[in-house]
Amino acid sequence: MKITIIGGSQGTGAHLAALAHQAGHEVTTVSRSGVTPAGTHVVMGNACDPSVVTEAIAGADAVVVTVGGARGVRHHRAAVTQVVVAAMAKTATRRIVVQSSLGAGDSAKQLPAFLRPVMKVLLAKPLADHNAQESAVTSAGLDWTFVRPTGLTNKPGTGAWKALEVTSQERLGGSIPRVDLAGCLLEILEDNSTIGKALGVSA
Repeated sequence: MKITIIGGSQGTGAHLAALAHQAGHEVTTVSRSGVTPAGTHVVMGNACDPSVVTEAIAGADAVVVTVGGARGVRHHRAAVTQVVVAAMAKTATRRIVVQSSLGAGDSAKQLPAFLRPVMKVLLAKPLADHNAQESAVTSAGLDWTFVRPTGLTNKPGTGAWKALEVTSQERLGGSIPRVDLAGCLLEILEDNSTIGKALGVSA
């Protein structure tokens, strides 16, 4: 596939770019710094710039949004995602996978019980951003999948994870290494049965 990653210069997005390239996919990232994993193509610029994002998405089979928050910017994830959605409409691109967060939408019940009140208080603003981000995607009628991880760590990957729908009776753990989340994202990209699903993910 031709995959464009918005937020692919660091964190989970960089791990995904490297894994996707190793798997034989053609990968493009958007980066203000120009930093990108070896073997991938970079479009330099701000992910809030429609011309930059449109250039990066043109010709893509799928788009992955892994951007985080930005200091001093309200609902940065949602703002970037709205630009991505508009660019996808221009380029007739339909497949999108969005890294959201466990606690967004109706997924709080998937959290370990002891974390639910903590998440609600400490992560109220990021979760509001993720909710707006998800809404921007669902309202656009795209072929979407939301991936809602628990706490992210930089621990070595194990190559294993849980990816559960909200209807599952199984509960998720409290964290996942970023490299394993990237592996999960790549697996989802390669599986069209995940379209229209919101998946909570943990180790």
